[in-house]
Amino acid sequence: MLFYLFRFLEQFGVPGSAMWSFISFRALLSLILALVISAWFGEYFIKWMKRRRISETQRDAKIDPFGVEKHNVPSMGGIIILVAILVPCLLLGRLRNIYMILMLVTTVWLGLLGFLDDYIKIFRRNKDGLAGKYKIAGQVIIGLFVGLTLYLSPDATIRENIERQRTGNVTEIVHKSEAVKSTKTTIPFVKNNNFDYADVMGFCGEHKTEAGWILFVIVTIFVITAVSNGANLNDGMDGMTAGNSAIICIALGVLAYVSSHIEFASYLNIMYVPGSQELVIFCCAMVGALIGFLWYNAYPAQIFMGDTGSLAIGGIIAVLAIIIHKELLIPILCGIFLIESLSVIMQVEFFKWGKRKGRKQRIFKRTPIHDNFRVLPSQLDPECRYVFGSWPRGAWHESKITVRFWITTILLAALTIITLKIR
Repeated sequence: MLFYLFRFLEQFGVPGSAMWSFISFRALLSLILALVISAWFGEYFIKWMKRRRISETQRDAKIDPFGVEKHNVPSMGGIIILVAILVPCLLLGRLRNIYMILMLVTTVWLGLLGFLDDYIKIFRRNKDGLAGKYKIAGQVIIGLFVGLTLYLSPDATIRENIERQRTGNVTEIVHKSEAVKSTKTTIPFVKNNNFDYADVMGFCGEHKTEAGWILFVIVTIFVITAVSNGANLNDGMDGMTAGNSAIICIALGVLAYVSSHIEFASYLNIMYVPGSQELVIFCCAMVGALIGFLWYNAYPAQIFMGDTGSLAIGGIIAVLAIIIHKELLIPILCGIFLIESLSVIMQVEFFKWGKRKGRKQRIFKRTPIHDNFRVLPSQLDPECRYVFGSWPRGAWHESKITVRFWITTILLAALTIITLKIR
């Protein structure tokens, strides 16, 4: 809103109004504003929740080797994050930009889905929350919406990067002059790093382009569902998901900026995505919101994020990557979320396989994987066989596990950005 106001005032020569046309100014302002809103609103929200004794079901101290009980701690802290994201974006973003619209819709939709899950857990005293099939359905719907919007909207275009041979052995990277609809995406560690979904559907003959878009929509649904659930599984320790997600969003902000800047896109030999600069504002708002939330969510937490935050955060990260055609970098960038999800899948399937053979067995001491690091040998089931029962030796404190996961995510984020040059 303010962007359009100051652009109007610029016509009358109002001092300072021209600054609002700079992405760097609006992005940093959105980060600061989101952080202030998150920290200020968070304090009042926590007090309001405590006065009404609205808290998550008590967490069992038996699962913590240090005997830390967590009860009467308010949940639904994701509301703080979502408000702190939405307000700066509405004030500072270009609301006619198709990518900003997609991000706002994704945030609200998945936020409502997570809120419904938390509402059932807290007010209905049902620890299972919203049935899994309804969560998946909600994620599929937003995935379908995002995929179809990118397919149908005339504003969602790219300018493809191509190599042009100059005199001698010098190669110049240029972008096609015409912005087009495309099913191409960036694939890591490959010299010619544009991968086209339509090529996979080559067997469809003259209809391979349409079939490529169908495949793109399916991939979009899968990525959004997977990352949203991965972030949800990662939310089990104080500050864990908020810290990891802030780091991931910084990396996505960098990728969005270079994708929206034709000179940087040429230097890095990646696709130029016109209009994606507005995603930098969204990323900065999200980073500010998460850092402000960490003020209260860091160990020992004064409030929990809940599914209101974790489901939305994962989906937001996925949509950001899809818009800038970097979804195939998600397994690297969101490696922590991927490992959390795989650990649960492997644990469940390995346990079922052993049960069919009359054995009690597990791969890890506990899943998601972050819980594996805070289990003492005395807490293990003596009748169960563990593949990694002796790893690690002893138990780590929750805060140490969280910080080490942050460090891992920093390394993965750096590797993700480096893949743009490692080919």
